[in-house]
Amino acid sequence: MNGIIGRKLGMTRVYADDGRVLPVTVIEAGPCPVVHVKADRRAVQLGFDTQKAKNASRGELGHAKRAGLDAAPRVLRDFPLPADAETTPSEGDVVTVEIFAPGDRVKVTGTTKGRGFQGVVKRYGFSGGPASHGSTRYRKPGSIGPGTDPSRVLKGKKLPGHYGAARHTEIGLTVVRVDAEENLLFVKGAVPGPTKGIVVIRKQGTRSRYA
Repeated sequence: MNGIIGRKLGMTRVYADDGRVLPVTVIEAGPCPVVHVKADRRAVQLGFDTQKAKNASRGELGHAKRAGLDAAPRVLRDFPLPADAETTPSEGDVVTVEIFAPGDRVKVTGTTKGRGFQGVVKRYGFSGGPASHGSTRYRKPGSIGPGTDPSRVLKGKKLPGHYGAARHTEIGLTVVRVDAEENLLFVKGAVPGPTKGIVVIRKQGTRSRYA
């Protein structure tokens, strides 16, 4: 397996062997049972956390029962199997944080914090208008197109609107520490999403353009 589901717990700092202070994100990663093996697509479906039986649908309960689980997982995610994988996991197997090791390069996918309806200054980093006395366009976008030609607003123009609450993948992150007893993963840097947000951690096989 090259990935696992986790929950973001927050950020802290750790000290490297050479005395450097490293900002890290602590992730509760797994344990994730194998709920389903998709042989035709060479993918494995993992589950994370459990939900009460009264809150789960009959389909979810039956799906979990076929895998030999006592409760239906709260989160389900599919992970493609590596092309060079020698063995295929079986339903009921458990994937733990031990698939990672310090120094591994990973990419983390999550849902960013929702900011609601925002203007162009916060949404896109516009500098805004003059801050002098009498100005009425401190945080306005300015001209959005000429009236003669093309006499319309071009598609893709950066304007105020909904900001955040979008799927985002942070790449080029490094695993600093693995705590197998507490199922904790310490990843250098920040990952998308709020505290207690669900994230997916995958191994990054090749070097990215950022790290």
